Formats: sequence, C-alpha cells, structure tokens
Amino acid sequence: MPTVTLKPIAEPELCLDCYAISPDAIAGLAESEIADLDVWEGKVKHRLGDFFAVSGNAGQTPDETHIVVDGDASRMKYIGYKMTGGLVTVKGSADMYVGGWMKGGKVHVMGNVDSFCGIQMEGGEILVDGRAQNHVGCAYRGDWRGMRGGTLRIRGDAGNDIGTFINGGTIIVEGNAFIHVSTHGEGGTVIVKGDVQGRVGGQMVKGDVYVLGEIQHMLPGFKKVETIEKEVDGGTYRLDHYVGDLGERHPTSKGQPVYGNLYVRAAT
Repeated sequence: MPTVTLKPIAEPELCLDCYAISPDAIAGLAESEIADLDVWEGKVKHRLGDFFAVSGNAGQTPDETHIVVDGDASRMKYIGYKMTGGLVTVKGSADMYVGGWMKGGKVHVMGNVDSFCGIQMEGGEILVDGRAQNHVGCAYRGDWRGMRGGTLRIRGDAGNDIGTFINGGTIIVEGNAFIHVSTHGEGGTVIVKGDVQGRVGGQMVKGDVYVLGEIQHMLPGFKKVETIEKEVDGGTYRLDHYVGDLGERHPTSKGQPVYGNLYVRAAT
C-alpha cells in the first residue's frame, strides 16, 4: 500500500487542527502537494509541511493510502477526520477528535488519545493502545446522534461519558471507565472490561452494556432479571442481567417494551 510518512518537526503554540491527516484528504496527491495542504492553529492557516516532514506519495484512492505519523502528535487534533477508507498509524499519542465522523478504514494510535475519540463515527475501526480521555464514541455537543457503526477499542482506561447517545457499533474499553457509560443509549454495544464508578446506562432506551468488573454505584432504574453465561469479546463470563433504564420511555415490539440490557459480572 502506498505510504505517506509525516514526521513532526515543530510543535504548535496552540493545538493544531489537522483535517488534512486523512486518506480522503491526501488520496491522489504527490509529496509536495501533501506538504501544501492547510492546517489551522486557531484562526491562523499554515501548511502541513510547516509542522511535518512529508515523504512518500499517496495512493490513488483513500482505500489505497496509508498515513504514518512518525512521532508524537499529542497537540494534533482531527487525525483521521471523516475518513472513508485506508489506514492511519500514529506512532505516539494524539489529541482530540481522532477518527471523528469516520465511515471506513482504520486508525491505530500507539499511545494515548485525548477526548472525543471516534465522535459520531459510522464505520471503520479505531484502535488505541493506551488510554483515552472523555467522550469516547459520543455525540457532538447539542446533537442526539452518537456513534452509529464500526468498532472502537481502547486498550487502557477511559474517562467519563463513554458512548453518549450511541446508536450502533461497538466500543470496547479494556481498562476502567469513570462515570456516564451509554447515557441516552439508543443501540449499539459498550464493553468495559474493568470497573466503572457509576451512572451506567442513565436514560438508556436500547442497546447492550457489559461491565466485566464492578459498578461501584448502580443506578436505581435497572432491574435484575437473570444470571447467565455469555461470551463477550472472546471470553465467557457469568453475568447478572439487568434491564432498564425503567424510568425512560421505551419502544414496543409485538406489544412488549424493549429495554436496554446491562450485564455485570456476577459475584463468585
């Protein structure tokens, strides 16, 4: 696959909006054309080449293009913005909005990410080897449409507001999460393999949440209905199954209400 390597050579004074670091933005471009793409530091427009040494040519389509950010990008926002295909690899950490609004392809961040990773994503795959901050796979502020498709995996811990307004797709946090998981959930799946402090599934209407550790503070709107064994992300677990949020409005199917499902690892 044709590969474009971006090696950081300067650190911006403000965080840098890097909409150009996406296979869709650079497909079909030569090295010099990629270096001339716009990036924004606040209201000031710069060239991508002012902050990155650019080497390599892009593929003819996004699907044929691999971007490697060869170094720390912890002050670079919007990496993988609206991408529909291809591959982005960050050999370090990245700032906010990684994979935001993406529809296809894959983003792999080998370090940590800041908030809003995978915001409103519709497809594709995001893999973060480290931890994430807040609002993973959530809706944009003021919008009711959260993540709708794809897979988002955080191998470390995550912060608060994971999967707010999630409508589809899968979020997997292999570490712990803080509070507000799948708030206003309308579908999709959220898996937290560690512990959650509380506020899981608040105002959740549909979808599935799995907590394979402990929930320190359960919300009162969930009712236990059974204890089952179930396969989750390649492992089999004994889980207490709750339905809810019972205080929220719920659609019906064949005359029966449809609830969200919360599965919590059962005590041994």
